[in-house]
Amino acid sequence: MAPTDRTVTVLIADDEQNLTTLYAAWLASDYDVVTATGGEEAIGKLDDDLDVALLDRRMPETSGDEVLAELRRRNVGAQVAMLTAVEPDASISEMPFDDYVTKPVEREEVHATVEVLLERRQYDHQSREFFSLASKKAALESANEHGTEEYDRDRRTDGRDPCGDGPHARHTHRTTGVRRAGRVGRRRTPVTVDQTDRTG
Repeated sequence: MAPTDRTVTVLIADDEQNLTTLYAAWLASDYDVVTATGGEEAIGKLDDDLDVALLDRRMPETSGDEVLAELRRRNVGAQVAMLTAVEPDASISEMPFDDYVTKPVEREEVHATVEVLLERRQYDHQSREFFSLASKKAALESANEHGTEEYDRDRRTDGRDPCGDGPHARHTHRTTGVRRAGRVGRRRTPVTVDQTDRTG
């Protein structure tokens, strides 16, 4: 759920201007949308009022990965989704994003991603870390990259499988599993929780 005391701000960064314009048009009726067509421009628009950032990974000069690193270095409290045509591989396990969405996307998926990230902003740090890890595993599995040492280490350490059974996993399917015609098995809706059944 979005903050109630001010307009939610969403940053869209993609070097394809037609895509930033399209995504902005999809979101503008609900959010204050800021766009950037390059990494340096995106970094220049990072501030404490930012709630959600949608970052393309493959941008010239300054990549979306670098924008993400700078955003975290500045401790900007925004939730971040990598919205990109780059298929995920095991290297994403070290990236501090909150969700990974592979292009092409449709309007409903962009809206769902923003809504889910806004929900997650309200959770405690441990829960946000859990859902970040779950999103990474889901992204890797959707790209047929099954598992990483980090996921195995997480399961050994606390006994939880980010997308398996356990106290958090029961809450991860309010919007997961939705597939659109023609994209069955490749695309997923971002992992989230059901607030009505959340026990803390």
